[in-house]
Amino acid sequence: MTEAVRADARRNYELLLSVAREAFAEHGTDASLRDVARRAGVGIGTLYRHFPTREALLEALFRTRFDDLRLRAEDLLSSQSPREALVAWLKELAIGSTTYRGLPESVMAAVRDPDSELHASCMRMRGAGAALLDRAQRSGDVRSDVTIEELMALAAGVAWVSSESTGGADLVDRLMILVTTGLATA
Repeated sequence: MTEAVRADARRNYELLLSVAREAFAEHGTDASLRDVARRAGVGIGTLYRHFPTREALLEALFRTRFDDLRLRAEDLLSSQSPREALVAWLKELAIGSTTYRGLPESVMAAVRDPDSELHASCMRMRGAGAALLDRAQRSGDVRSDVTIEELMALAAGVAWVSSESTGGADLVDRLMILVTTGLATA
């Protein structure tokens, strides 16, 4: 493969990501892939060469975001009280999940499906959140019967509700306060 071909392929890859980001912001994660290719000025075959599935495209878009959430959880393990660290991470997860309509559903589906292109990124992020939950439970700040699956479902629910209303980040904050109050031990 020549340098020019590799450079052209890299440009197409980056252009497709940029256009997909815009299309998903406008239409949610179910935006037409044919429309993404058309907007990028490439054929649908070019899109599928780079991203064989919708999930492969989503994974490329969100890998960095999920890695950032994982790193944030790791930082929070030593920076705040266990409960505050967990709550801060859950808020960031919920707010980040409001970026695109349909994203919370995509994340929850990927966690359940080991064959999903998003699965590995989601599971690394989930594992980091589980460490925060474990720390908060060991400190006695959070109920011992709460699971990371339940917390991710709560964050996804908060994200979905806030993306379907006009409340935005303020609504996420209010809902997270209500949700996390229920996590506390008596």
